Amino acid sequence: MRKTLFVAIVLLAAVFAVCAQAVDEKPAAVSTHIVTDHAGYEVEVPNEIERVAVYGIYPMPSVISVFFNSADKIVAIPKPAYSPAKSGLLGKLYPEILDVDTECMSGDAINIEALMALDPQVVFISDTDAKSREILATAGIPAIGISVDDWDYNCLETLDHWIELLSEIFEPDSDKIQKVHDYSNKVYDLVSSRVSDIPMEERVRVFILFQYSTSTMMTSGKHFFGQWWCDAVGAVNVATDLPNQKSAPTSLESIYAWNPDAIVITNYTTAMPETLYTNAMGDDWSGIKAVQDKRVYKAPLGIYRSYTAGVDAPVSLVWWAKAIYPELFLDIDLAEIAKDYYKSVFGIELDDAQVASIFAPPASAAGGMK
Repeated sequence: MRKTLFVAIVLLAAVFAVCAQAVDEKPAAVSTHIVTDHAGYEVEVPNEIERVAVYGIYPMPSVISVFFNSADKIVAIPKPAYSPAKSGLLGKLYPEILDVDTECMSGDAINIEALMALDPQVVFISDTDAKSREILATAGIPAIGISVDDWDYNCLETLDHWIELLSEIFEPDSDKIQKVHDYSNKVYDLVSSRVSDIPMEERVRVFILFQYSTSTMMTSGKHFFGQWWCDAVGAVNVATDLPNQKSAPTSLESIYAWNPDAIVITNYTTAMPETLYTNAMGDDWSGIKAVQDKRVYKAPLGIYRSYTAGVDAPVSLVWWAKAIYPELFLDIDLAEIAKDYYKSVFGIELDDAQVASIFAPPASAAGGMK
């Protein structure tokens, strides 16, 4: 009897030991905080975030990478964000971005099973993407809504708000908000001081070739990024009166009627200045003033396609000003501006070759677009 009781006591002690060990091994509760995204949603996110995915907001992988001076946290990006990463500085500075998943974040909807296999702690989506927000909520993954147009396509102000939200999510005590804001204001004031007094009749008239192929020709209407760039550098967007106020279809006939003084080609098309100079797409551009004067420019490709809001915006603003009014900015060295901006704001040191590549983008940067 005593032996049986002894055995029972020993077994009971073993059970208690196992239970105690199980309690000890239970994962500790993850500490979190609340952020308000650009759609106004209060989102609970972990204090320590190591794995993020981006869906639909093409510049955001580049902004996150520069924010951390590393792309190690990113596990998935949209396919259209891959080509500029491979062709531009993003893939050169952070080659790990070229190995992340692009399949689960492509198409009309998130592939939630593939995404969950990557175990992201947060996913960045468009602030208007209710469908993805619902899918992610069902899967228990925090969704952060990012806006591109809440600030009327003002690229500098949009960048400010993006950096502010990233700071609230990842580094609440970060000084990057103030650094970006101050640098953007300094550049904007520099440009504005030199162009603001140009009489309206003397302002350069600009056509923006947003997308161009044998079947498509798109420009910027009044409420899109192109209008803001023109306004910021004291130029006139010739397509302001198009019915479609954002990305607007147009025609060569309309461009002849506008007869712009300068043309800026974005990195959302494979077209280059030589495409227009040689009529490579089959259209005859030879009678347009900008082509005759050889004033066709390819927009920079820095960390991302510089036409939209993004981390390159302060450098891009100086490029636009110098391209449109070269005589007013003869003393401004674009390479020095680029080096100073990235080093003083983000601690990123660019060499001469990397800086030169910003202002000589390849056609391949348009991969994934029309």
